[in-house]
Amino acid sequence: MTFVPFMVRSSEGSELVSITLGHPLVDDYLEFVGARGARNTWLATAYDLKVFFGVVGKEPADVTTTDVFAFLAAQRTPRHQNVVRLEDGEAGLSARTIARRLSSIAGLFEYLVVRGDAGVERNPVPRGLAGRRPGQRGRGGVKLVRRPKTLPRVLSPVEVDALLGALRTERDRAIVLAMLLAGLRRCEVLGLRLEDITPGERRLFVCSGKGGRERIVPVSGRFFEALGEYLEQERPPEVLTDRCFVVLKGPRRGMPLTAAGLDEVIDGARQRAGVARLTCHMLRHTCFTRLREQGMSLEALQAQAGHASIDSTRIYLHLANDWLRGEYLRAAEAIDAQSDPTGGAEGEAA
Repeated sequence: MTFVPFMVRSSEGSELVSITLGHPLVDDYLEFVGARGARNTWLATAYDLKVFFGVVGKEPADVTTTDVFAFLAAQRTPRHQNVVRLEDGEAGLSARTIARRLSSIAGLFEYLVVRGDAGVERNPVPRGLAGRRPGQRGRGGVKLVRRPKTLPRVLSPVEVDALLGALRTERDRAIVLAMLLAGLRRCEVLGLRLEDITPGERRLFVCSGKGGRERIVPVSGRFFEALGEYLEQERPPEVLTDRCFVVLKGPRRGMPLTAAGLDEVIDGARQRAGVARLTCHMLRHTCFTRLREQGMSLEALQAQAGHASIDSTRIYLHLANDWLRGEYLRAAEAIDAQSDPTGGAEGEAA
């Protein structure tokens, strides 16, 4: 039998309430994801499964590992002739996107295996290829998707000033400063509620962090100045939502600002500022890079960023060029001090 997915999203106001693809087992899994994951995770999982079953065209119980490998090959096929990515020199979809899709597919089949009534006895998505011969000890294995470990780009001080000068409202300024000074993710900024803001203590409560993790983060007074101007002068009085940042004009005036709306704001400011490339996550990376350069410890950065593992925070050691340069110069000077260019040790022996 064949299965042709068709995505249907249902909303109540600005709240997404259901996503279906037209198959009872897949739709049950999407309901499971929606109940325990963030909105973006829910949407990404649904889209990944739509793409997968659109390529494979089979019932979940009929999917084999061969189908998964065929899907991988299709995803790696160049989408545009003579076009490659600068980060890894490859064509087709990025390795990160393919890895995310594999994770979504594997999650579905793990769910169906545990469920026990779906006719799926094993997960067709392999964890990797065997990397050692029978009888050999130690870990081995080859990942199905090789993800390049690239350093994210950060904005220079000149670019930051140009961006802030290109913003048109205090709302937009407060949003950018929340990412630039506190390191909030896009979804965390959009999820801020009025009750999450404590101006007297200059702190924010982040209740919509990645992985469902909550945290309290300090923020510079510059953010609260812009926020105060926005709340006093720009935020519509008839707002019915508790979300902090709302749409200021048009038919959606007073409704929560969406991710698409924020991306439009950021892209418009980028063009006016003459910045070649800009994303919300680049503002977050810029925040933590500058904090690390000023001596903030990795443990403090981890808490501010909301990272589950400090391994995710260590990237800012590589981005903080001034810090690395200072550490190197101190170590090099200590090495030089241990050697005597005049041959002092031999002179004392003589």
